[in-house]
Amino acid sequence: MKYYHLNFKALKSFKIFAIVIIFSITNPIFAQIKPLTINWKTPTFTSNTTPTLQVVVNPMLKRGASIHQSSFQALKEMEADYVRFVPWFPYPKAAVVELKEPTKTETFWDFQYADPIVEDFMFATKGHPVVMNFSTIPVWMFKNPKPVIYPEDPDLPFWEYNQGKELRDPTFKEVANYFARLFSWYTKGGFTDELGKFHASKYHYKFDYWEVLNEPDLEHKISPELYTKIYDAVVLELKKIAPETKFIGISVALETNPQWFEHFLNPANHKSGVPLDGISYHFYGRPASKNQTIDSYQYSFFDQANGFLDRVRYIENIRKRLAPKTITHINEIGNILENRDFKGVIPEDYWNLSGAMFAYIFVELSKIGIEVAGESQLVGYPTQFPDVSMMNWKNGKPNARYWALKLLKENFGVGDKLYTANSNNPEIIAQAYITKAGKRILLINKTNKEMTLPLTELNGAKFETVDVTTGDNPIAKGEIKGDSFVVKPFAVTVIKL
Repeated sequence: MKYYHLNFKALKSFKIFAIVIIFSITNPIFAQIKPLTINWKTPTFTSNTTPTLQVVVNPMLKRGASIHQSSFQALKEMEADYVRFVPWFPYPKAAVVELKEPTKTETFWDFQYADPIVEDFMFATKGHPVVMNFSTIPVWMFKNPKPVIYPEDPDLPFWEYNQGKELRDPTFKEVANYFARLFSWYTKGGFTDELGKFHASKYHYKFDYWEVLNEPDLEHKISPELYTKIYDAVVLELKKIAPETKFIGISVALETNPQWFEHFLNPANHKSGVPLDGISYHFYGRPASKNQTIDSYQYSFFDQANGFLDRVRYIENIRKRLAPKTITHINEIGNILENRDFKGVIPEDYWNLSGAMFAYIFVELSKIGIEVAGESQLVGYPTQFPDVSMMNWKNGKPNARYWALKLLKENFGVGDKLYTANSNNPEIIAQAYITKAGKRILLINKTNKEMTLPLTELNGAKFETVDVTTGDNPIAKGEIKGDSFVVKPFAVTVIKL
């Protein structure tokens, strides 16, 4: 048998070392490496980006629908500039105001389905510039082997409406005159139809921006060359009616084809007098596979967002080279879990994750210099992309995606100075600002994990947050106590100094 003699002085040191290790493991604040750091000395960027949203017309926004009133009230309370309004093809009676081809004796202009929702939209956005986009060309203007028969029920979606790839009028006057008459109905109190008859309206709205078509790369699969010719024809007609209106072009769903930007942004490809006021395009993050859960969505969404942002930088190089005065609206930003009629269970935390991804893209677009970042969309529901909704279609309350946008809109905007901030945690995005209202720190938790962030000299600071604990409820408010802050899963948090 062997005997071991213990050095009690060494044992004492070992015990202290062991206690330190155990405390470090069990106390995340102690183990946390570095606190949040901010360099307030020199701004890195000046923001020119406005956060906003789009409103896509569908039956849930009709008068009498269960969430009609609450949705437009939410839109009004957002008080956003550059809200994009899109009546589109799945609901032809609301999107197309001349569904039948005129004859030698009769025309078929019908605004009964379009007018009420335009009125409600313009009332909710009163005092703010808007972007109008009646995006659908009447299908009878395309060459098709047989007429396209749409449902008589205006609330029944008809995804097959957009048929045909070649317009029957190669001069594009037919398309341009259609949009000119529609535009005049809402801005000049009426229009004269194809047979010389005047149709009077009660509207004299001001449309600050008009976007020409929506996702032409998908709808009719229009080429960049054909789209540019349609754009020129429409813009030249509308400028005769409202010279002060500005125009947004391209509006593609897939920004992966550089030819769209190379061709459209080259002034040599446009007719004389056609302005290149602005361009637009879209982004939706998706699961990498159908088998993913929300634990994996977070990685797919943010990885795809980074890939998109790289493409934005590439497109910006094209724009600066060809049309440096042209602005950019990225006016559909969101997430789609599968397809327009997703029937799976949408986890409650998903809305926070989607809001956090939008907040991150907004920050990065501010650094790139994009003028408008628009979240998609006010109302979605089963059969109509439920996963992009900013309203809970079951109870009529705004969801976390809405509240995250409202938090950004109320705290950040054009003219803000951006300063470097480092959370020293790869899962927490930090960005510092000096705004007209003072210093702000934006924190975005990319994960569904609760994390403790060490802070220095922020004890007593006020904060506002949207996270998994707030749900469909308004932005939560509080005060930082002590030298750390608990960042909730998928939180979008603003600390006010």
